[in-house]
Amino acid sequence: MHGSLNARRPEVSHRRILALALPMTLSHVTTPLLGLVDATVIGRLGEAHLLGAVALGAVIFDFVFWSFGSLRMATAGLTAQATGAGNKHEIDLTLARAFLVAGITGLLLILLQWPVGALSFYAAGASEAVTGALSTYFFIRIWAAPFTLANYVILGSTLGRGRTDLGLLLQVAINVANILLTAGLVLIFNLGIAGAAIGTALAEVLGAGLGIVVLRRLGSNPFAVTWAEVLNRAAILKALAMNRDIMIRNVALILAFSIFSALGARSGDVTLAANAVLYNMFLIGGYFLDGFATAAETLCGQSIGARDERGFRRAIHLSLAWSLGFGLAVSAIFLIGGGSFIDFVSTNPDVRAYAREYLIFAALTPLFGAAAFAFDGIYTGATWTKAMRDLMIIAFAIYAAILLAAGTLGNTALWIALLIFLSARGIGQAVFYPRLAKRTFPCLT
Repeated sequence: MHGSLNARRPEVSHRRILALALPMTLSHVTTPLLGLVDATVIGRLGEAHLLGAVALGAVIFDFVFWSFGSLRMATAGLTAQATGAGNKHEIDLTLARAFLVAGITGLLLILLQWPVGALSFYAAGASEAVTGALSTYFFIRIWAAPFTLANYVILGSTLGRGRTDLGLLLQVAINVANILLTAGLVLIFNLGIAGAAIGTALAEVLGAGLGIVVLRRLGSNPFAVTWAEVLNRAAILKALAMNRDIMIRNVALILAFSIFSALGARSGDVTLAANAVLYNMFLIGGYFLDGFATAAETLCGQSIGARDERGFRRAIHLSLAWSLGFGLAVSAIFLIGGGSFIDFVSTNPDVRAYAREYLIFAALTPLFGAAAFAFDGIYTGATWTKAMRDLMIIAFAIYAAILLAAGTLGNTALWIALLIFLSARGIGQAVFYPRLAKRTFPCLT
């Protein structure tokens, strides 16, 4: 086979799970730094409206760009299977197709920047001063869209190969570049909020350049494949279908969390603030669980590519065991130390007291969500994206139905609905898993 290597069964062990998971856990922890760096540097200028604009800009770009996070997940799943099969040429083709989609999508975002910006500013509902500064930030940073999406592709390719260490390296490099460029442009060249946007955009460009160098050192050259191969109709349709399915899944997930925040805000400032404090517990737990999801994604995909049914089954068992174990441990830590965490984050006595009333719900989110995180990695690595999309829609419908039926319970209903939403995803994926596995490995018992 053209461009093929000798396929070999991936190592599936506790040591390998941790070696894959821990670098990605650290990488996820560094991700919020892109927005935080801008906020910290701009905050030193002492202008409240500039700080508000940067904070809103970070939220808008997180939403816009992560809606296309399917590029990372689809690339990782397809790359893992090609790696397991020992097919180097298919790895390059996967990269080339993903870069093509990222480039076209990024250019469309640039072309549609005015309607996207106008809709975002309207949804933000900020003051005239904040909106003016936000507009400057948005219409500069949006030009980095193709490079930001290309970085998703590069990260997916490194993860699919099982090189989470390189994924961590690239994320840290982008953040360091962002710190240096933003600080220099804002504090030394006095470019204000424009400097923050330019610094973040240039960091994405440099990250993409470094990523290409890393991929070349790994032996990939996506620019050497032929256009005829890249534009193969069946392969393109498969890649687009996977990206569509994962995008729908991501939007439903983002919408569920947005509804949680919006309904909490309607209950008053104290409820909004308390929920924001507690929601950070879920995010922290998610950083750990995402690492094990990445390990499952890599090992399951590589096992399928190598046609290693035993390794596939072991990867699933170990990924679920570690995810559930960490979920239980993190929940226990939150139950024991959650009060101190609340006091650290907020000094308001009303917020502290109210947050303590709902601590148990927030503390249970890592445990209730553990199976869903693990199965997300399993389904992505196996490229079962249609099933993952459908199960997310079902879980979202259950979530919405609970909120509609139990609206009089207020904030309690919100937290109960969130826990059921998390657990429904994991239960649904567990129920459908045997059928999908049997289809992938007909000999699987």
